[in-house]
Amino acid sequence: MEPILSLDGKKALIFGVANDRSIAWAIAQELHRAGCAVGFTYAGEALGKRVTPLAQSLNSPFIEPCDVADDAQIERVFSLWKEKFGTLDILIHAVAFADRNDLKEHYYTTSRAGFHLAMDISVYSLVAMARHALPLMEGTNGSILTLTYYGAEKVVKRYNIMGVAKAALEASVRYLASDLGPKGIRVNGISAGPIKTLAASGIGDFRAMLKHHEKTSPLQRNVSQEDVGKSALFLCSPLASGITGEIMHVDCGYNIMSTPAIDETPEKAE
Repeated sequence: MEPILSLDGKKALIFGVANDRSIAWAIAQELHRAGCAVGFTYAGEALGKRVTPLAQSLNSPFIEPCDVADDAQIERVFSLWKEKFGTLDILIHAVAFADRNDLKEHYYTTSRAGFHLAMDISVYSLVAMARHALPLMEGTNGSILTLTYYGAEKVVKRYNIMGVAKAALEASVRYLASDLGPKGIRVNGISAGPIKTLAASGIGDFRAMLKHHEKTSPLQRNVSQEDVGKSALFLCSPLASGITGEIMHVDCGYNIMSTPAIDETPEKAE
């Protein structure tokens, strides 16, 4: 397949690939197809066994462990990247986590520890990564991209603390875009529709959510990993050079609808 556009000579570091169904993996594939050298991090030995073969299939020159809750580990990854490449063009943040117990019932039952955990992993990690990426991205017209979800804007049952964390993540996109814009660095987010991923398995009634989105979306289907990957490629490319601080919905139009789509098939004449 011919690449949609060329990113030859560009280098991207991706946080958040869990397996071959990850949105981050679809993004990595699109960037690689466009000629971008792609590096990966993984969280823990178990995920490392899944991520390493995927990274190797793209001839990745960089595969390192990183617990994003540990500042020292984040600093280590960016230091190693600097030693190997010197600069960074694209940073993909596809990291989010919440305790399953805080996604079961009502938002008001969220534990203090669970609140802190979700905010730390899902939101602060972007801030920490951006801080370390800044000196590597100055002068590169760099792009930082994160992943969010409609639960940041509207209440999604049993999304709970993750919805609040995603709202904070989207606000962080805007503040980081303002901070880093004078350095020529763009910061954006993609609000993807529901997709069957490892992270989605923690959300109750996920199958019902998929059916609802498919019925309601103007395109009458659910979004795919490939859809999101192509949109990410656009946002990270020179084609989006004037876009920063934005949240792009890639959800087959679901977010524009106020009610489920109405069947407008004409009635047969008597």
